[in-house]
Amino acid sequence: MVDIVKQPGRLRPAPENFLSDEQVKAVGSGRRDFLRKSFLAAGAALTAPLAARASEGDANILQNPAWTTSLGQPVAARPYGMPSQYESQLLRRESPGLARVGGASVSFAPLQGLFGIITPSGLHFERHHQGWHDIDPSKHRLMVNGSDDSLLKKAKVYTLDELMRLPSASRIHFIECGANTGLEWGNVAVPTVQYTHGMLSCSEFTGVPLKYLLDDCGVDYKKARYVLAEGADGSSMTRTIPMEMVESGEVMVAYGQNGEMLRPENGYPLRLVVPGVQGVSWVKWLRRIEVGDQPYATKDEAVHYIDLLPNGLHRQYSSVQEAKSVITTPSGGQTLLDHGFYNVSGLAWSGRGKIKQVDVSFDGGINWQTARLEGPIQNKALTRFNINWVWDGKPAILQSRAMDETGYVQPTYGQLRKVRGTKSIYHNNAIQSWKIIESGEVSNVQVL
Repeated sequence: MVDIVKQPGRLRPAPENFLSDEQVKAVGSGRRDFLRKSFLAAGAALTAPLAARASEGDANILQNPAWTTSLGQPVAARPYGMPSQYESQLLRRESPGLARVGGASVSFAPLQGLFGIITPSGLHFERHHQGWHDIDPSKHRLMVNGSDDSLLKKAKVYTLDELMRLPSASRIHFIECGANTGLEWGNVAVPTVQYTHGMLSCSEFTGVPLKYLLDDCGVDYKKARYVLAEGADGSSMTRTIPMEMVESGEVMVAYGQNGEMLRPENGYPLRLVVPGVQGVSWVKWLRRIEVGDQPYATKDEAVHYIDLLPNGLHRQYSSVQEAKSVITTPSGGQTLLDHGFYNVSGLAWSGRGKIKQVDVSFDGGINWQTARLEGPIQNKALTRFNINWVWDGKPAILQSRAMDETGYVQPTYGQLRKVRGTKSIYHNNAIQSWKIIESGEVSNVQVL
C-alpha cells in the first residue's frame, strides 16, 4: 500500500509477522512506511571525542563535502520554496479502492513524519465528494440569505475582495474527518498511522467570523437558530450548523491557511471553519449561508455521516469530535533500529476544548505514565505529547489515552463497542495500540 523507503542507518525492512497474545484481538501487517527518526542515546557515545567517534563509525565528519567548498544555488532558483529532494517520500497517500472514483476519495496526511502541531498546507489531508476545482476568485461569490424573510433584514452577496476588507481573525484548529479511523471499527484493517489516523490535520486559519456577516445582514438570533452552509462543488455539499456555534464567534469564513491563501484542494477561495466539528461541516468552496429556524436534514446529514447503533437505529447530528490521541513515533510499519532510549511522540485533540492530560502505556494498558504536553496547548487544536522510553528489546504494546478539559477520557475499544457496536463508520476515537516485537518491527493491533 505504501512504498518502503530504504534510508541507510534509519530503516531496516522488517519481515511480515503475525503474533498473538491474550490481549491482542487482531494483528495488522507492518513494514509499509518509514522511520523518520530513531534515537539511541548512549552516554559514552555522546561524550566521546570527535576523532574517536569518527574512527568508530563515520569518518566523513573529518572531510569537507562538496557543498562546503562550492557556490550554492542562487536566491531566485526557487521563488516558491519546496521540500528537500531527500524528503520526497513524505507524501499524502490515497488508499486504493476506498472510493469508486478519485474525485470522491481521500488522501491521508503522513502523521508519522510530521513535527509539532501544524500540518504543512501541501500535506493537509483531502476529502472530496466530487473532486476539487481551482476557482477564479474574481468570479466567486458568497451569499447570505434566510429561509424566511423574517429571519434577517437584508440578504447580501459578498465578493472575496469585500470579505478581505472586513475585520479578520486567525486561529489554530484541527480538522478531522468523521470517518477517520473508520476502517478499524471491527478489526485491524490498515498497517500505518497514516491510514489509521491520517484524515486529520491542523492549521492556522484566517478569515471573517461568520457572526460578523450575520450581524451585517441583520439576522434575528431569536428566530434563526441554525445556518445551512452550501459549497460550490459538483456535489453541492450542504451542512446544518447550530447557531450556538456561530454566536460563540468561533465559526469562520476562511480565505487564509498557514499564512497564505487556501490551497484549491482545501477550498480556495473560501471555506467554512467549524472548530471541533467533523470535517464534512467545514464546507469548502463556500458559496451560500442560509439562516433557518430548524435543522435542514440534507442528504449529507440525514443519510450520510450518521452513526449506526447496535439496536439498528442511527444517531444523527453527532458532529463533535470527542477526545482522541495517537502515538505517531514509533507507529505501525516502522522499525526500531536498536535497544535503548527513544522519544515516544504523538498527537492529542478534542472537539470540546483543550487537552488536559495524555497518559502513555508500554504494556497494553496495564500501567500508565503521564506524558509531557508541549506548548502551545490551544482550544480545539492538536497538542503534541512526548515521553521518554528505554526499550529493553522485549515485546511491548504502546498506547496513548487523552483527557480533555471537560474530564472526558478516551475509551478503549471494549468500552466504545459496548455502546456503539462494531458496524459503524464514523467517530471512532478508541485507544490505538502499536505492538513492538523483538526484531523492533511495529504493527497495528487492537487491545480490548
